[in-house]
Amino acid sequence: MTDFGADEAFAAAAAKVKEHYGVEVPVSAVRGFTEEHGAAMLGQEKRKSDWPEGADRPGVPVLIAEMDGSMLPVVETAEAGVGEAAMDRRKTRHVGWKEARLALAHAPGSVTPSLGATLGSVEEAGERLAVCALKAGAGKQTKIHGVGDGAAWIIEQMEAQFGSQAQYLVDFYHLCDYLAAAGKVIVGNDQAAWMEEKMEWLKDNRWKDVLEALRPFLEPANVADSEAPVRACFRYLSNHSHFLDYKGALAAGLPIGSGEIESGHRYVFQKRLKIAGSWWKTENLKKMIALRVVRANGGWEDYWSVVRKQAA
Repeated sequence: MTDFGADEAFAAAAAKVKEHYGVEVPVSAVRGFTEEHGAAMLGQEKRKSDWPEGADRPGVPVLIAEMDGSMLPVVETAEAGVGEAAMDRRKTRHVGWKEARLALAHAPGSVTPSLGATLGSVEEAGERLAVCALKAGAGKQTKIHGVGDGAAWIIEQMEAQFGSQAQYLVDFYHLCDYLAAAGKVIVGNDQAAWMEEKMEWLKDNRWKDVLEALRPFLEPANVADSEAPVRACFRYLSNHSHFLDYKGALAAGLPIGSGEIESGHRYVFQKRLKIAGSWWKTENLKKMIALRVVRANGGWEDYWSVVRKQAA
């Protein structure tokens, strides 16, 4: 049941149990068993302190580390207070979105990243990233190559968790989105040659030349930011100038884009937790995230092996 419930809506999982095993199981039972094991997996998550040797071992030479957030659907209902009559909780139902943060780390060339996730604070996300790095072999001499969209919380956590061992790089393709919007204003729709030139400049660390190419076209201060793509691109480049060493990354054979973490959002979170009609209580969403991470990390059989031994 949990196997099906990990990948399918609970009603669909119940239908699969009947299809494969000829047993009719209530949807509520599938939900209960799946969330119960998700809670167990959440309780077994490792902490940084579980790797005391991490601070002393040299570690692998280089690790690629990425982190990003994704909005997931949540629902909250009010509980009756002490001494209050029971209420129809459907009348207090509020739906919204909560950010889940996904982290990964792996050695260059590896296609099996170590993944971690949390629905908690940015500090908890940083902890998850550090655990991923430790599982992937990080040590005191490991260089961390971080890539992301330039969000302040990601940069802060890279520094908080890895200090001077980390070098952060703004996602090249995210920056090119800003550049393309600016180019449309500067050269119109026929911007292919202009974009190609500016992208080559960026890859050669000539970001100052890109700034100078944008400067004559900056919108006046009285133009709203939403209507000023050249100014937005100029500002983004200026604010992230310490994180633009694309030349160095390319020379070292390291990625300049964060497509891997964006792909992770799809197969860890969205494929199961963002399907049509699904709204999650926060406490249940945490359990399902833990379950999805164990599955993505290839720890599924190990978990069930322990469960079977305990039941024997």
